[in-house]
Amino acid sequence: MNTAIAEPTRTTTTPIARNHPVVSPDRWRTDRVALLAREKELVHLRDEIARARRALPWERVAKHYAFDAPEGRRSLADLFEGRRQLLVQHFMLGPGWEQGCPSCSFMADHTDGMLVHLAHRDVSFVAVSRAPLAEIARFKSRMGWQFRWVSSSVNDFNKDFHVSFDPQDRVEGEVYYNYGMTGFPNTEAPGISVFYRDDAGEIFHTYSTFGRGVEAMMGTYSLLDLVPKGRDEHDGFYKMDWVRHHDRYEPEAPKPAAAAGACCASNAR
Repeated sequence: MNTAIAEPTRTTTTPIARNHPVVSPDRWRTDRVALLAREKELVHLRDEIARARRALPWERVAKHYAFDAPEGRRSLADLFEGRRQLLVQHFMLGPGWEQGCPSCSFMADHTDGMLVHLAHRDVSFVAVSRAPLAEIARFKSRMGWQFRWVSSSVNDFNKDFHVSFDPQDRVEGEVYYNYGMTGFPNTEAPGISVFYRDDAGEIFHTYSTFGRGVEAMMGTYSLLDLVPKGRDEHDGFYKMDWVRHHDRYEPEAPKPAAAAGACCASNAR
């Protein structure tokens, strides 16, 4: 039976260098201000790229797609739920899989809290997988998610957006993914696609991103990038092997008592 990316077993432990520079407050502020200038450059570049992204030409979605949803068969237009913009997470959960991809699940863990804010900016969200609806519902219930999730098992949506691959799609072991041929090892792949529906009811594909582009949904990474150990990941093809489904992490080991506390306790009379 085909499965998602295997449940990770490795936990990285990047050490903090013992000889990391420790400086005076004045020197620290000087170095921090220098880095702030670079951070501002990055912010401005991100804004510039966002403007270029919005300026991309669109392509009309001429094909009719019908999805299996809990309330019955629904069209792509129905998934907009009356709004003009639609965000789709291409979620790696193939037919017969016992559970969804841990990395796609990591993405999805960030979604529910964003839904009300997206809705107030004229954006609907839906996850789409090739697994049958019953298999989606079972895994969704286990994970406790509330966002909308539909099945594309009855259409070519995943194939047309190059996030599902059958054996005949491979050419010398490679498939077309992330706008080029690559040796992607699975039958399903992650992605995010964006659609717009105009007042006449026409639907346009405005943007899709794959590979590391899906980090847009991983707010945890933004916070990890702020801390001394960073993402704490190793080099290699699959850097995210530390990620578990949120109900599969092992309990943290008890933290040892602080040395000062132990000393004070030992001296207590």
